[in-house]
Amino acid sequence: MSKSNSSVLVTPSMSLEGRVAVVTGAGRGLGLGCAMALAGAGAEAILVSRTEAEIESAAAEIVKNGGKASYRVCDVTDPEQVAEAFGSLERIDVLVNNAGTNIPEPFLQVSQKNLDLVLNLNVRSMFIVAQAAAAKMVEQGAGSIIQMSSQMGHVGSPNRTVYCMTKHAIEGLTKAMAVELAPKGVRVNSIAPTFIETPMAKKFFENKDFLDWTLAQIPLGHLGRIEDVMGAVVFMASDASALMTGTSLVLDGGWTAK
Repeated sequence: MSKSNSSVLVTPSMSLEGRVAVVTGAGRGLGLGCAMALAGAGAEAILVSRTEAEIESAAAEIVKNGGKASYRVCDVTDPEQVAEAFGSLERIDVLVNNAGTNIPEPFLQVSQKNLDLVLNLNVRSMFIVAQAAAAKMVEQGAGSIIQMSSQMGHVGSPNRTVYCMTKHAIEGLTKAMAVELAPKGVRVNSIAPTFIETPMAKKFFENKDFLDWTLAQIPLGHLGRIEDVMGAVVFMASDASALMTGTSLVLDGGWTAK
């Protein structure tokens, strides 16, 4: 007697309906794009930034376009503000740990002030934010943390020693968190984009020599767009990436493949 095959494989959904997604540095650039992407997939997006005017306007734009969004004013470098902002949320299903900066300088000319500023925002604040979100997720028994890294977390580059150091640190933090939190149902991954056309990066590309050098490193031959990161964020936040933890999704146009 032949066996009937009653099991049908169903593609995992990338819908985020009913989930709460927090995005730091959400007032502009990649952070804003990530918030819009998550809201577009059905999540309630919570925009976090220290600049109220930006995130208030961004949240209103998301709502105007049919999404669910609100905001929390918070300086992520201040642990007390982070505790207050994240403690005010009933649940957190997704965190996009995005706030960061870059001050390109030759290694021998890096000032103590700039070293401390970039380390504080790119490493210390991301640790504090991840810790606050993870505590909530562990209580829930599930969650997805997405750390905004960079291709510079996988390679080195002239004039970016501090930035490279911080992004390599985030890659290490991601792996360690993933191993520790996996038994508690929390996934932790990073996204590592190449140079993306954002307000922060725009000033760098006003230097034609730097633009030409950058494009020469990317086999696809063009800079990234915010939209290139938006799809990746939805994938990593959703059930479509349920087996993915402790790794980095590199969106670099082939830069690190060489």
